[in-house]
Amino acid sequence: MASAKPLTIRLNAADNVVVARIDLLAGTEAAGTVCRDTIPAGHKIAVDAIAAGAAVRKYNQIIGFATTDIAPGDHVHVHNVEMRQFDRDYAYCEEARATDFINDPATFEGYRRSGDRVGTRNYIGILTSVNCSASVARYIADAVRQEDLADYPNVDGVVALVHGTGCGMADTGEGYANLQRTLWGYARHPNFAGIVMVGLGCEVNQIDFLLEAYGIERGPLFQTMTIQESGGTRRSVERGAALIREMLPEANRVRRETLPASHLTLALQCGGSDAYSGITANPSLGAAVDLLVRHGGTAILSETPEIYGAEHLLTRRAVSQEVGEKLIERIRWWEAYTERNGGEMNNNPSPGNKAGGLTTILEKSLGAAAKGGTTNLCGVYQYAEPITQSGFVFMDSPGYDPCSITGQVASGANIVTFTTGRGSVYGCKPAPSLKLATNTPMFERMDEDMDINCGGVVDAGESIESVGEKIFQRLLEVASGDPTKSEQFGFGDDEFVPWQIGAVM
Repeated sequence: MASAKPLTIRLNAADNVVVARIDLLAGTEAAGTVCRDTIPAGHKIAVDAIAAGAAVRKYNQIIGFATTDIAPGDHVHVHNVEMRQFDRDYAYCEEARATDFINDPATFEGYRRSGDRVGTRNYIGILTSVNCSASVARYIADAVRQEDLADYPNVDGVVALVHGTGCGMADTGEGYANLQRTLWGYARHPNFAGIVMVGLGCEVNQIDFLLEAYGIERGPLFQTMTIQESGGTRRSVERGAALIREMLPEANRVRRETLPASHLTLALQCGGSDAYSGITANPSLGAAVDLLVRHGGTAILSETPEIYGAEHLLTRRAVSQEVGEKLIERIRWWEAYTERNGGEMNNNPSPGNKAGGLTTILEKSLGAAAKGGTTNLCGVYQYAEPITQSGFVFMDSPGYDPCSITGQVASGANIVTFTTGRGSVYGCKPAPSLKLATNTPMFERMDEDMDINCGGVVDAGESIESVGEKIFQRLLEVASGDPTKSEQFGFGDDEFVPWQIGAVM
């Protein structure tokens, strides 16, 4: 007869807490102690006495400090644990190791573009320089969609990606640079066969400035227009739709071809996290990242506020002290940014994260960083900055998922993975987005939205490595054209959110 599954999960022998695998009633014997409270699944139980002011340890790392004496069997959460500052040893480069590359890399069926760029999808995009042209951009997309696109079976669709800024802002500085890098990144993204960029005409973020700054040239598959020059809404819609109709035959001529996995650039994201995120889905995704890197591919970790407290684990893997210090510089920027805006780094986790068992940003970050696997940190980039190195890299961004992924796609990600414990229904045109469930109950409840269940690591004895292999193989299938659950629902038109910084003027 099979042995009973343990009631708790111990992540490291040095930890003074364990995680409840299921809901545990007060009086339940677990992990060598007796629960003094009812402990929800995913929440922490003290297995040692923790004095007030002492560190609470999980993953053999500090996740917070006791605000009162905690006895064995106590529920350990926001009512008795707080965030405090403490020194971290960055130990730059100490754990950097040579990558064991695979000689015969895996392949997928992708679209080869100019400049050695490779796409996983074949969209025509409509970008806006300013919010004032958002409605016209959507009308243009609707005008084309209403027609029969059956004559262009190789075109995945026409999508208008609009945003809420572009004017009432300074024409220099971080916010302006973020927006321009984002628009440039999407304008040249390999998942787009063609682009029409629409402006109003009088905005701060002038289209011609963008083209000049980034050396973009107009051509048959990259066209620009403004509403004021075109003669208003109706004429602009007619002109924009005509430009797209001219692009469709050329976009339809491309065909998928067999290409090595080194052409995949994977965005790593988590949202609606719970305590299982750092136990199941995130380390499993990390195992898939290790495989992708060994096959020559690239993976982008982001959400700087959500690696806060775990950054010392990444600096140890940096290929150089310069790379490690670039990461710490971004951490310091965020500390100053939140302080001058009257916030704090520990305003994260969210209420949903806390309900799922995450107590502090330190605990959340340690789990989130696991998405990055174990290979070297090869580079650190600004938001939406083009990724120029292969391997595991970091891109600075907020923890807000749509905003962070927008930057990753602008940086070059042609496929997205999104781990979630509470449940997310996110999608991302033009890049396909796979959602990885951290626990089986949520996967079964939201099976129409989840692509892969990682909960088997806890409840079915699956190994992190085997689930990582499953994720990697699914990445190759999706990159080759197999739709994700969010694509089946049609998500992705409204998730384009460039990061806004600075005064609205």
